[in-house]
Amino acid sequence: MNFIAIDVETANSDYSSICQIGIAEFKNGEVVDSWSTLINPEEYFDFFNIEIHGIDEETVKDAPTFEEIYGELNTWLSEKIAVHHMPFDRIAITRACDKYNLEHIQPIWLDSAKIARRTWDQFAYKGFGLSNLATFLNIEFNHHDALEDAIAAGKVVSEASNITGLSIEEWVDRIGKPLNIYKGGSATINIDGNPEGPFFGEQIVFTGTLSLTRADAGKLASELGCNVTNSVTKKTTMLIVGDQETFKLAGFEKSSKHRKAEELVKKGANIKILSEQDFQKIVELNE
Repeated sequence: MNFIAIDVETANSDYSSICQIGIAEFKNGEVVDSWSTLINPEEYFDFFNIEIHGIDEETVKDAPTFEEIYGELNTWLSEKIAVHHMPFDRIAITRACDKYNLEHIQPIWLDSAKIARRTWDQFAYKGFGLSNLATFLNIEFNHHDALEDAIAAGKVVSEASNITGLSIEEWVDRIGKPLNIYKGGSATINIDGNPEGPFFGEQIVFTGTLSLTRADAGKLASELGCNVTNSVTKKTTMLIVGDQETFKLAGFEKSSKHRKAEELVKKGANIKILSEQDFQKIVELNE
């Protein structure tokens, strides 16, 4: 069972601002090769992101740009099965290609969170974050180091394959089918929202000025499986920041929702902060 696992870290809330990439090659459940690099995103570093992964402007001042490592990355990923945990790493690679006007890299993307949701009943609708799964599977790793996260995601997939007996190619087919396949082929699940959406279980909040109306943005999010709310709370898992706020330098005033989300993350909440462009790309890739 051969595949590539990938993870990225970013400098700020714009997911094109990749500052680290980690890649691990798995064969028969074991890591046989790996590659990791810091990247100069040619953008500012938000203090919030620095606190998460410890990478700042000084760390990457002599590092290559995404454009400079593009060829190496393409060699690792092109026409391979590329495992990533949740859609964000996939979106980041696509957004970085767009940023430098580069052709999109075309692996066969495979979301390890979707695999986990179809393997363990207790993670079907909640708790399928990488850190939680790693704890459950006794996988030790340094969270928010790109290579360590990539290896952890690969180990989740390997363990799921051991339990289910499905090959990596069979998993590519399986995640395109309903989460639960009932007798007679029915996929009806009596819960609110869209349980088959790639973001099922996410609690999403919007802030700032969006190019869409809030009603239209909320409709798109709900179709992806998200619950849309107006306030940031401990239950919030995604905050979408309008374009006008995305590119402010560290130290500039942010919206109250943005600041509250950052404070909750510092206290241990699992809230991802994305730009509206990232949200729109997520919608496009899941249409």
